[in-house]
Amino acid sequence: MVSTEAAYQATKGGPLDVDKAFYDRVSGSSGDRRLVDSFTIPIRAGRAWEVPAGHLCRIVTVDGPQVGDFNVWNRHDPRERLWAARTRQLQRAHVSTYDRLWSNLPFLRPLLTVTDDTLAGYGTDNEGGRVHDLLGTRCDPYVNRMLTGEDFDFHCHSNLVRAVLPYGLTEFDVHDVLNVFQCTGLNENDQYFMKECPARPGDHFEFFAELDLLCALSTCPGGDLSVPLWGPDAGDPLDVCHPIGIEVYEVDAELLDDWAPPQRAAYRNLHGMNLPAWKG
Repeated sequence: MVSTEAAYQATKGGPLDVDKAFYDRVSGSSGDRRLVDSFTIPIRAGRAWEVPAGHLCRIVTVDGPQVGDFNVWNRHDPRERLWAARTRQLQRAHVSTYDRLWSNLPFLRPLLTVTDDTLAGYGTDNEGGRVHDLLGTRCDPYVNRMLTGEDFDFHCHSNLVRAVLPYGLTEFDVHDVLNVFQCTGLNENDQYFMKECPARPGDHFEFFAELDLLCALSTCPGGDLSVPLWGPDAGDPLDVCHPIGIEVYEVDAELLDDWAPPQRAAYRNLHGMNLPAWKG
């Protein structure tokens, strides 16, 4: 019999064993948090912002269902960024409360931990759809041109490119995303599908910054994805596009007494190669 247990597991007390009580205290301390930044990202736009280590960040559907494509980097070294594929393996393909987003090699550590998710109860629907997707990635003008023969400059990839330019980053720094509020799955032919976003005004996805982070989010031009972007039934989803709100909170320092930012991977980076001999 083929095992269906998760392939990637850790011993008790390891980095996959999350201290849920700690994150519950931090997230549940509404009276011990102070709003330090807030803004709204308009439809079909992108913006980047910073979240200091030990702070909370909340992504909010402002006035209707809307998918947001999310990127995240180490603020001090953008070579360290979200590794979507490994996060799918270490956590799951659709993340929620207590899941972590992991960084790429050679860093391999949690960038953030999800602390609150009002859509956590959505579960798996009748078609196998689930929310907060790491299965797919951002829409982009290159695939759009290939599929339709037309140029459109406000895909999530382009929105993210414009968003990170003020931080000295370029198109090459934009990477596979977490699709916040997006409902997706695999069909009977093992093909990726997208469904209408189940979020409603005021729904939110909140996370705790394990490091000083640079974040960026695109309000997807597909809006709530109720209108197909490609294929025979494709249309312009402009009427189902909504803004997304961002809130950053500082928490009471006493809540962080037992917390420390995670260290980068302990592997020595030798890869089977000998250290060069010293010649004095």
